[in-house]
Amino acid sequence: MLEQVPIDDLQPGMYVNQVLEQKGSLKMRSKGIVKTQAIIDSLKAKGILLLEIDMAKSKLPKAKAPPSDPETNNDKVTTQAIAKPVGRDSINEASELYESAVAIQSSFLKGLKNGAVKDLSPMESLSQSLIESVFDNKDALSCLTMIKETDQYLLEHSINCSVLSGIFCEYLGFDRDTIEQVSLGTLLMDIGMSSLPDEIRNHEGEFSSDDWEVMKTHVELGVGLVEQCGDISDLSLKIIEQHHERTDGSGYPKGLKCDEISEFARIAAIIDAYDAMTSNRVHKKSITPTQALKRLTASENLDQSLVKKFIQCIGVHPVGSLVRLKSGKLGIVSRANPKDPVSPHVMTFYSVTSQHFNEVKRIDLSQYDDEIVSGVRPEEFNLNLPKFFKDVFINQMPI
Repeated sequence: MLEQVPIDDLQPGMYVNQVLEQKGSLKMRSKGIVKTQAIIDSLKAKGILLLEIDMAKSKLPKAKAPPSDPETNNDKVTTQAIAKPVGRDSINEASELYESAVAIQSSFLKGLKNGAVKDLSPMESLSQSLIESVFDNKDALSCLTMIKETDQYLLEHSINCSVLSGIFCEYLGFDRDTIEQVSLGTLLMDIGMSSLPDEIRNHEGEFSSDDWEVMKTHVELGVGLVEQCGDISDLSLKIIEQHHERTDGSGYPKGLKCDEISEFARIAAIIDAYDAMTSNRVHKKSITPTQALKRLTASENLDQSLVKKFIQCIGVHPVGSLVRLKSGKLGIVSRANPKDPVSPHVMTFYSVTSQHFNEVKRIDLSQYDDEIVSGVRPEEFNLNLPKFFKDVFINQMPI
């Protein structure tokens, strides 16, 4: 049954058949089920007004059954949804969400600069959608956090930190509401960077002492911007205020130590450092995830008990890592193997020996006569990984 649905009434789970009315010239890429609120927000921002919905193909959520035993509820997550295996469909779903997240984040920052932002609802909705995908589509989303565009570092870094913090907090067993608050805090923790002069944000090389002092003001600027936008939980705000504090007191802006720093800000500090190290930035080239994890363990000013748990969470070879195998193939880690951490599932696509791209194949290294020799950077093999991933890899990978 086909129904006409205004954009304000569009819900996750509805099957979009076509756009009936819009402002602007945006073309819907395909028919299909709207997976998240973030995608709806992105369609609104791009001028979609009225859609044709096929209710027969829609998968709207069923009404929740009442809890069977209130005494069994607690503050920790006791059950976890079974995540989808990484395949073409799950990667496409995650990719659409990630692209929407970048668009929403960009629109929000522009609105903030122009004084047009009234509240934090777009970012709250986005963080909820990212966490929904963390519970449902974690490995696919993890892959996308590793496919980085240098010229979109600020936007992608915030989204990656939001995703990684959600994955880590789920691993630690925090309840859904807490995870969403952490996700929002990490999504917004560098928002003050948008108010810094371009010559500071895009600075190459070492900062002078004066420029470094300006750079550090992004924390207080961010807190001020967020507070102007209305209500935000204390937990989320603490992350923005304290994510650059360090356990030995060497951080900023207040030089807090150990338990003076919120546990969630200590988590954010680890994830902030990890994603920064694995990203190409204007002033510094990336290192491999494995190298980044080693540096985290050597950073005495981070909470080392949480660092150990973070490594246990994402694995020795994190999902999304580009790795070289003993057989001479390159592959992307697609699933961790808790029983054998050094032998994850890998999707191979390139032969170092022949310097040719091959058919994408998924292999479980624990069941295969091959092993990871090292993590590698795409630049070592002249790979434009984001372009290859979007144009070739997704289309060739197993369903």
